[in-house]
Amino acid sequence: MAYCWKTDLNTSESHQEQHEHQEFHSVNQFLFPSPVSLGFDQLVDELSNNIPLYQSEIEENTVFVPSTPSGDSRTHSLDETHQIPLNELTSKSSELSCHQVRKTPVIGFRSSVLPNPENTNKGSSWGNPIGKHHGVDDYRFNILASSSTSLDKINSQRKLENEKHNYHIGFESSIPSIYPSFSTDFMPKEENKRGRNMDIVEHSLMPFEGSSLPRTWENTWLKNRELTGCSLQLVEVPQGSNKTLASFCDKVKTIRETYHAADINSNSGKIWSTTTAFPYQLFSNTKFNINICIDNSTQLLHFMPYANYLVKDLTAEILHFCTNDQLFPKDHLLSICGSEEFLQNDFSLGSHKIFQKDKSVIQLNLQKNGNVPGKLCRKHEDDHSQFYLNQLLEFMHIWKVSRQCLSTVIKKYDFHLKSLLKTQQNVDNIIEEVKNICSVLGCVETKQITDAVNELRLILQRKIENFHQNSETSAKGLIEKVTTELSRSIYQLINAYCCSFYADFQPLNVPDDISYVNPGLHSHLSFTVYAVHNIPETWVHRINFPLEIKSLPRESMLTIRLFGIVYATNNANLLAWTCLPLFPKDKSILGSMLFSMTLQNEPPIEMIAPGVWDISQPSPVILQIDFPATEWEYMKLDFEDNRNNLEEPPKECLKHIARLSQKQSPLLLSEEKRRYLWFYRFYCNNENCSLPLVLGSAPGWDERTVSEIHTILRRWKFSCPLEALGLLTASFPDQEIRKVAVQQLDNLLNDELLEYLPQLVQAVKFEWNLESPLVQFLLHRSLQSIQIAHRLYWLLMDAQNETYFKSWYQKLLAALQFCSGKALSDEFSKEKKLIKILGDIGEKVKSASDPQRQEVLKKEIGRLEEFFQCIKTCHLPLNPALCIKGIDRHACSYFTSHALPLKITFINANPMGKNIGVIFKAGDDLRQDMLVLQIIQVMDNIWLQEGLDMQMIIYRCLSTGKGQGLVQMVPDAITLAKIHRHSGLIGPLKENTIKKWFSQHNHLKADYEKALRNFFYSCAGWCVVTFILGVCDRHNDNIMLTKSGHMFHIDFGKFLGHAQTFGGIKRDRAPFIFTSEMEYFITEGGKNPQHFQDFVELCCQAYNIVRRHSRLLLNLLEMMIHAGLPELGGIQDLKYVYNNLRPQDTNLEATSHFTKKIKESLECFPVKLNNLIHTLAQMTAISPAKSTSQTFPQESCMLNATRSIQRATILGFSKKTSNLYLIRVKHSNNETSLTEKSFDQFSKLHSQLQKQFASLTLPEFPHWWHLPFTNSDHKRFRDLNHYMEQILNGSYEVANSGCVVSFFLSEPVQQTIEESSLMDLGEKFPDKTPKVQLVISHEDAKLTILVKHMKNIHLPDGSVPSAHVEFYLLPYPSEVRRKKTKSVPKCTDPTYNEIVVYDEVTELRGHVLMLIVKSKTVFVGAINIQLYSVPLNEEKWYPLGNCII
Repeated sequence: MAYCWKTDLNTSESHQEQHEHQEFHSVNQFLFPSPVSLGFDQLVDELSNNIPLYQSEIEENTVFVPSTPSGDSRTHSLDETHQIPLNELTSKSSELSCHQVRKTPVIGFRSSVLPNPENTNKGSSWGNPIGKHHGVDDYRFNILASSSTSLDKINSQRKLENEKHNYHIGFESSIPSIYPSFSTDFMPKEENKRGRNMDIVEHSLMPFEGSSLPRTWENTWLKNRELTGCSLQLVEVPQGSNKTLASFCDKVKTIRETYHAADINSNSGKIWSTTTAFPYQLFSNTKFNINICIDNSTQLLHFMPYANYLVKDLTAEILHFCTNDQLFPKDHLLSICGSEEFLQNDFSLGSHKIFQKDKSVIQLNLQKNGNVPGKLCRKHEDDHSQFYLNQLLEFMHIWKVSRQCLSTVIKKYDFHLKSLLKTQQNVDNIIEEVKNICSVLGCVETKQITDAVNELRLILQRKIENFHQNSETSAKGLIEKVTTELSRSIYQLINAYCCSFYADFQPLNVPDDISYVNPGLHSHLSFTVYAVHNIPETWVHRINFPLEIKSLPRESMLTIRLFGIVYATNNANLLAWTCLPLFPKDKSILGSMLFSMTLQNEPPIEMIAPGVWDISQPSPVILQIDFPATEWEYMKLDFEDNRNNLEEPPKECLKHIARLSQKQSPLLLSEEKRRYLWFYRFYCNNENCSLPLVLGSAPGWDERTVSEIHTILRRWKFSCPLEALGLLTASFPDQEIRKVAVQQLDNLLNDELLEYLPQLVQAVKFEWNLESPLVQFLLHRSLQSIQIAHRLYWLLMDAQNETYFKSWYQKLLAALQFCSGKALSDEFSKEKKLIKILGDIGEKVKSASDPQRQEVLKKEIGRLEEFFQCIKTCHLPLNPALCIKGIDRHACSYFTSHALPLKITFINANPMGKNIGVIFKAGDDLRQDMLVLQIIQVMDNIWLQEGLDMQMIIYRCLSTGKGQGLVQMVPDAITLAKIHRHSGLIGPLKENTIKKWFSQHNHLKADYEKALRNFFYSCAGWCVVTFILGVCDRHNDNIMLTKSGHMFHIDFGKFLGHAQTFGGIKRDRAPFIFTSEMEYFITEGGKNPQHFQDFVELCCQAYNIVRRHSRLLLNLLEMMIHAGLPELGGIQDLKYVYNNLRPQDTNLEATSHFTKKIKESLECFPVKLNNLIHTLAQMTAISPAKSTSQTFPQESCMLNATRSIQRATILGFSKKTSNLYLIRVKHSNNETSLTEKSFDQFSKLHSQLQKQFASLTLPEFPHWWHLPFTNSDHKRFRDLNHYMEQILNGSYEVANSGCVVSFFLSEPVQQTIEESSLMDLGEKFPDKTPKVQLVISHEDAKLTILVKHMKNIHLPDGSVPSAHVEFYLLPYPSEVRRKKTKSVPKCTDPTYNEIVVYDEVTELRGHVLMLIVKSKTVFVGAINIQLYSVPLNEEKWYPLGNCII
C-alpha cells in the first residue's frame, strides 16, 4: 500500500509556505524515522484501554477550554455592537486559558510509546500548511483559547446547560478506530511556556483563529470570483449536493439499467420455488405422487414421475394427455396449488425444496401464458425513471434544509443589502438576515462572516467626514467592499454546507479546485480542529499525529470525542462524538469540512466504520475541521512473491497447521497461534487451512503486510464460494479482501444466496462506502429474484431500528425500492401498512383489561377488513408466494401468554389454497428466533444433501420492526404441555404419555408406524440442533407435536447456553430435551430396545455430518455478532458453539461425546420436574376452579355384581397397542376370559375404590414414584399383579363390588392366548446370540476401539445384567493393561459408544484383543479378536462366547 500526492503546476505558491512544510516534515522525520506498524501488536491492548475517563489520560490526551469566559475577555458576535478595533486580542484570554488547564493540552502519542520529546530540537519550526503562522515559529500547535459565541442558543445547548454541570470542553481524537487507536503526549513543556507569552496581533470577533477554508482555496477563489453586492444564487440538485450521495445514485441507476423490463429472464415478475443441488443420496430411485389440476378444470391428472425428472419434461407429458393440439410446453408453467410459487422448468423435481420436505401427494396447477410477465414485474416506465434519494428519503427528514427555505432568507438578505448600499443605513436588518441564513445552515457561524459583519458595523459607526469623498476608501466603496466579503463568506458557508451535508441545492458558482501543496515524502497526518458550532466554548487547535500518512491503511478511521469536565468532581463526561474515514474514495479529505456529531453514548469501538454515524446529516452539534491542501491518493504496491524459493516444511509443521485450521475463525486463535500461522502462511492452502484464518493471523495493516495479504489473496484457490463468508466479518475491513469475497459469492445461485441474506445485510456495516461490491452485488441479485428482493426489503426495514448504521440501511432500502420497480414497491408499501395495522391492534389488545380484550380484538379486526376492501389483495410478509385477500374474523384470537400475541387467520386469495394462520408478536425480539431458525435450516439442508431426511419442521419467522414480527402457525400442532395436562396432574411424570397420545390419533397400523418414524427422526434432529446451539428455556410449552409424529421446538429467546436461573440454579440442566417418555415411545414401551440404539446411531450420524460444516456455521454466527442480539454478543458465545461442534475431534470421539450427552439428558430428572411445575402453573392459570379428578362412566357401575373373580394375571402387552396390558381373568366357575386395560385405568379404579370405601384400608397402589424412569415395565407387571391379588383376596365387599367386577369383566377380548402375540421385553430379535458392536481403527501407532452396542446379553440365570466391557491387549509392549467401560444398569441391549485407546501399537500383526463382558464380577461373555484380520474403521458385530480363552 502506498500513497502519492498531487501537486499544482502553478508556480506562484507561497515560498514561505513551502519552507514551512519542509521544516515541518524534517522534524517529523527526525522524531520517527520508520513507519508505525498498525495491527495486532501489543499496541492493541495498550491503546484500546485509552478510552477516556481516567484522569491521567484525560490530562494527556484532551484539550481543555474554560467553560465560562473571563469578565475581562472581550466577547463579540453578530448580536453585539461594541466598537473593537480589528486585529487586536488581549493577552488575558490566552493567559486565562493556559492557567486553567492543569496540564499542557496535547494531542498525539503517549510519551511511553514514543521517544522523549525533550530530546528533540526545540527550535524547530512547525509549519502550518493551511495558513500563515501567527507569530509562533517554535510552537508545534496553534492553540488560541478564547471566549465563545454563537448566533443563537439552540436546544442542544440548553440541554447541556440544564445538566447543572460546569464543563471544560475538550476533544479526544484517535486514529484509526477500525484499527488500533493512538494517543500520546509529545509536546515539550518549554514550548508551552513560550506560548503563554507570545504576542498575538490578529483578533476575530468570532473567537477562532484560522480560516473556514484553506488559504490556497481562498486565494484561488478570490482570483476567479468577483462578487459585488449580492450574487448568491442556488440551483436545485435532485440527486443531492453531496458528491458521495450523487455518485451512489448514479451507480444504482447504472445497475438498474443493466436489467431491462423487456428481459423476461431477469424480469419474469414471478416467484420461483427455491431449489438446491439435486440430493442424489436422498432420491436415488424415488418417485413422487403428483396430482395435476389444469386451469378452469375440475379434472385431476395423477402422475408418478421420478425425482430426477425435469419440470419441463413433466409439463410436456401433461400436455400430451390433453386433447388440444395447440398447447406448447414453453407457454405453460406448473405452480403449487394455493400459492403463487412456480416450479423452475430447467430443474428436476427433486431439486425443489418442496419435494424434498413433502413426501405426501403434491398438488400442482398447470397454468397457461407462462411466457407472460407476472404482475410484480418492472414496467417500461420503470426503465426511464430517475433515482433521486431526496424523493425517496423525504419522510426520513434527511433533507433538513430545503432550497425554498434558504432561497427565501437569501432574498430578504438581497433586499436589505440593496437598501443598505443605497441608503447606507439599517445595518441591523442585514445582520438579522445573516443570522437567519446561519440558523438555517445548522447554526454554523464562520469566522469570515463574523469578521465581515463587525467590520460593516465599524464602518457605519465612524464618522463619514473622516474619509475623502472621491477616494477608494469612501464610505460607499468601503461598504461595497465589506458587503462583497460578507456575501463571499456566506457563499463559502453555503458551499461548505452543501459539500459536507446532504442537501437538495448547491451554489450556482462552484469555486475552482484547491491548489495542492507538496507534502513531502514523510508527511505526518495533521489537521486543524477549527470549531464545534453550537457549543459554548470554541478554539482553534492544530492536531498532529506522528504517523506517516503513507503508512496508514486505506481504511483508516478518525474518531473524535467531545468531553466536558465537571468542575466539582473534575470528571470527564462524553458530550458528543463523530468519526470519519481519512481516505474516502481512496483520496484524502481536502479543505474545510463540517461534520455532524452525535449525542449518543460511547461510540461502538469494535465496529467503527464509515456508516456507523452519518456525518453528512446535520445534527445539533457540528464539528468544523480544516484539512491541509494536500491530496494523497492511494495506489497499490506489488509485493514480490518468493514462494518459489520455499523449502518443503516438515510434516509436523503441516500437521500443526491442520490442527490450527480446526479453530475455523481467527477470533478463536490465540496471539501465539496467529503468529505461528502467519509465519507458515505460504505453506497454507485450501486443503490444510482456510483463507480467513491465514489472513486473520496477519500481524497488522501496515504497508508491507497488506501487500503480502493481497498476494496471498490473489493466489488462493477457494474450496467453495461459502468459504468467502468469513472474509466479510468485522475482522477484515480491507476493501480488496471484501471485493474478492463478493466475487466468490457471485458463484452462488439466487436460491442458495437466499439462505445467507441476514449475514450479508450485517456485513454491509463494514463496507467502506455504499458503492462497495457487496452493495452492488445485493442490488444485482434483487433485480434477478423477487424472493431475494422481498427478503432483503424486510431485513433492511428491520435493520433501520439498530442504534448505528441506520442511515446506510435507509439509503440501501431506497435503492432497493427504486430497483424493484413500481409494482413490487407498491406491494412493499401494502405489506408495511398491514404490519402497521397489526401492530396497532396488538397494542390496543395488550392495553385493554382482561375481560375486554376479546371485544377490543373483534372491534379492531374491522380495520383489517377495511384494509382489504381498499387494497383487494396483499402478499404475506412471511412468504411472498402467498397472496391474501381478507380476514377470517371468527378464527382470530389472542394467546394468554405474557406478550399476548395475536392469532390472525387470513383468507387465501388463491381459490385452491387453504386459509393461512399466522401469529403476530409485539414485545418480543424475533431477530434471535430468525437466526436460530436460519442456522437450523442450514443444518437441515446439509442433511438433505447427505441423503438424511430428519423430518424437520422449520417454521417461518420474520422480524418486521423493533420488538415485533410474524410467526408461521404449523397446522395441527399441539404443545407437549397440553398433552401432559390431558393426562392428569402428573402427566409430565408418566412414561406413556406421548405414546398414548399418538395411539389415540393414529388408529391404523400404517399411520401409527409412520408417526413413530417421523418422531424418531425429528426428535433426533432437534436433539442435535438444540445441543449445538445451546437452546435453553426448554419446557413442555416450547415443544410441539403433530399427529403425524413430527416434533419441533419453538421460542428461541434463550440460546448459546444462556440458561434461565431460579434462585441461582439453572433451570436447564440437561444438554438437550430427550426424556424417558420419548424413549418409551421410540422403543414402544421397551419392547424394541434396539430402536434406542438406532436412535443413538442416527443422532451421532447427524451430529458428525453437521460437524464437517463447522466453519460455515461459525462464520454465520460471527457475522451476526454486531447485530445487537441479546444472546450473541462476543467471542465467548462463538466459543460456546465451537466447543459443542468439536471440529477438532474425530468422528469416533464425537460419537462417544454425543452419546454421553444423550444419556445425561435421559437421566436428567429435573427436566421432568420442570415440566411438572410448568404444567401445574399453566393448569392453575387456565382453570383454577376446575377439578382435575375424573370418574368412570355411570354405566360401568351398573353391571351385575353377583359374579366373583378368583384371579387376574397380566400376561403381557396387547397386540393391538402396547400401552394396554393383556389380562387373563379366572372366574368363580373356573372359566377364563381376556381383557385389556391401561395403567391409567388401574389408577382410576383405585381412585374410585378410595371414594367408595373411604373407611376401609385398601392395598397400596403402585404409583409412578415407585417405578424407575427406564426399564419399568417388568416391575409394573409384578406390582400390578400383586395389587390385583390383594384386591381380589382381600375384603369381600371390595372384591365383589360393582366397580371391581365391571373393571375385569367388561369389554372382553375375543381371542385365545395362542392367537395373541405377547410382546415380552427383549423378545424382538429373532437371533438370540449375544453380540457386541465395535469400530476399530489404527493410525500413528495408536489403536482406538469404539464400543458401540451389545444385544441379547443375559446373566447365567437369565436375568438382566448391568454389564460393562473389559479389554486386554496381548501382548502389550510394556505391561498387560486392562481398560474398561462404564456399566449400563439393568439392560439386555446396552449402548456405550465409549472409546478405548492403546498407544505405542506400531503394527497389528501378532496382537490379540481380548474382550470380556461382566456384570459387576459375574461373567457374561467374551471374545478374542485377531487384530490383523479386522476391517478397520468399519462397524462390525462380534459374537460373544460363554467362556474366556
